[in-house]
Amino acid sequence: MDLTSHFRCMARNNLWSNDRIYRAVQALRPGEFEAVRTSFFPSLKETLNHILSVDIYYLDMIEEGGEGRRVFDRFVDFDDAVALARAQAEFDRRLIGCCDRLTEADLDRPVLSDRGEAGQIPERIGDLLAHLYIHQIHHRGQVHAMLSGTSAAPPQLDEFFLDYDLQFRSEEVERLGLQASATS
Repeated sequence: MDLTSHFRCMARNNLWSNDRIYRAVQALRPGEFEAVRTSFFPSLKETLNHILSVDIYYLDMIEEGGEGRRVFDRFVDFDDAVALARAQAEFDRRLIGCCDRLTEADLDRPVLSDRGEAGQIPERIGDLLAHLYIHQIHHRGQVHAMLSGTSAAPPQLDEFFLDYDLQFRSEEVERLGLQASATS
């Protein structure tokens, strides 16, 4: 598997993982989404809004959209888990499309990374994508842990890449329109 294929698989895993997380979040009892919890961000709501806003920020850099940190100025936090889930799924499909268009040469191509007062820092697209996925996984893990203290069970998130695990995700793969095998 080459690196572009890996990033494409990661984009699909991202959609699948977020779908599982948001299905659990949407099953919460009233008040649990915004309830104060112990984590880096003090609620599921704040953590999930942070994930989406940073996703948009990094994809803007990768696609050379030119918004940079202004993304954060125009981002309005979602108060509703259903609307936030819809926006995240829309973003996730946009990320899949972006990754599907990338070539191996694109991954080494530098683009400007708006770091505010630190300036415009050139970063390779492959490094920005790797960071986007790590950021997602990091904070999604926090959401998973926070769900442990709610009425909704945290979903299994590690059944995506192996062919053996297809039996555990086949309905979701079909519903989301993903390939039968994440690695093919």
